[in-house]
Amino acid sequence: MNKYVIDGNSIDAVELKCLIVSRGIKVDNAVYRRHKNTARLNSSPLCCNCLLLSDGTVVQLTDTNFHLRLLSNVLKWDNIRLLKYLSESSTPFSLRMQDDRPTLFYNNIAIDTVSFPPASDFYRQKTASGGPFVGNAVLQGLDWVAFQCLWACEYAAEGQPCQFCFSGADFENTAKKGKNLPTAVPASDVAEIARYAFDNDGVSNIQITGGSTYDGSMEAKHITKYLSEIRNTVGETLLFITPPADTSLIDRYFTLGASRIACSIEVWDMGRASEITPGKVNITGRERHLRVLEYIAQKYGPGKAFSNFIIGIEDFGTLAEGATWLAERGIMPTASVWMPMGRPVMGSMRAPSVDYYRRVKELFAELYTKYKLEPTKSKGVNVCIEREIWKYANERNKLRVTS
Repeated sequence: MNKYVIDGNSIDAVELKCLIVSRGIKVDNAVYRRHKNTARLNSSPLCCNCLLLSDGTVVQLTDTNFHLRLLSNVLKWDNIRLLKYLSESSTPFSLRMQDDRPTLFYNNIAIDTVSFPPASDFYRQKTASGGPFVGNAVLQGLDWVAFQCLWACEYAAEGQPCQFCFSGADFENTAKKGKNLPTAVPASDVAEIARYAFDNDGVSNIQITGGSTYDGSMEAKHITKYLSEIRNTVGETLLFITPPADTSLIDRYFTLGASRIACSIEVWDMGRASEITPGKVNITGRERHLRVLEYIAQKYGPGKAFSNFIIGIEDFGTLAEGATWLAERGIMPTASVWMPMGRPVMGSMRAPSVDYYRRVKELFAELYTKYKLEPTKSKGVNVCIEREIWKYANERNKLRVTS
């Protein structure tokens, strides 16, 4: 794993990934011009770009030149608030061409050469029914296709979205305007998009995500159709769901091919959770999340249940408490780095320091080792760091054995 020097401190690739994800990058136009025909690189934030550090670590590439403009248009921020967030979202990272190679800079100091996934026509495609790929699915890293919001979030439409969720803000705005929420993406479209990614982009894993719903049976109808259509694929199928009152639905999902199921809590601190994830606290309730996660772990084994944490939006102490509670019960705590330039949380878009990320890395490495929890076998996804942490833990444990 690579080592870097940032502000006089030695950091590794996991920590650098956290810093880049949470702060974004200013990408020089020359990078786009040079790689427009050879790399999966697009100026649209909807295309979910990523870069690869020289050791292969996959990192989300959020070009702040374009991203905040998109947010301003979609979220209808007024100019005063936008100026505040722009000042909080300034980034020390830039990506430029140097010696004909894309190079990552920190405060104008070159720290690594990077590369990109190979060029793809994925985002230019439409399904047979006319549905665009862009906006419905993204390619993540080198081996994932992720369906980020296949059905609408009813909690967001009721004015209780998760503060960090871009899609939730969109659904909330749609409902406020009195417009109908979008219908669920047809299962045939999901299968067609997945097949294209498998056949043309080297993808082997699928992530299925939707919005939170009041009616578990309605959500179950969608999920059942999706899993039935894609069940002959290879690799892993990760399913992110609203925890159902009826746990027999969980059994159905595993029978249909789900590899792991998440009922994500995101924030352990209940004081913060009630403000940051109000729908999950007020409507679903923390108890149901934990009950369903424990059901999965007890019936299907360690690591089959997981809960995502948004890393950076709560104090390390409560995060550690929650991650440990889950791991002790065979539930995998996973880690997505908060992208403050996505949406403000509790009135701020200020990212934590590298020390915070280092403590998270060390904690999760210990939990994965102690409780024998291995994240999905992949090359890594754009904003999640659990696979990189697991690799770090393996390397560290080997050194301990040989020393």
